Amino acid sequence: MEHRVGEHKAKKGLIRIEFDEENGIARHVKITGDFFMHPEDALAELERRLEGQRVAELDGMIDEFFALRLDVETPYVNLEDFKIALKRALEGGR
Repeated sequence: MEHRVGEHKAKKGLIRIEFDEENGIARHVKITGDFFMHPEDALAELERRLEGQRVAELDGMIDEFFALRLDVETPYVNLEDFKIALKRALEGGR
């Protein structure tokens, strides 16, 4: 099992994506930082959607989440900022 962490400093907030990769599957997914997401339960929902997915599919799962949840607002942070943090986690660095 490999622990992966990626961070990205967005326009107005840091996004940190952290998970364990086990046989190509994401486990223990946590997304933290100093950004806001409304409604507040949306962040936990995003983590749940990524949990147990193939690591190679996480990027697409983030796209799908924001496409389906049009009510989610992330002031000064956008979809691409989350994907950059994920990419950095997959590359093995911050």
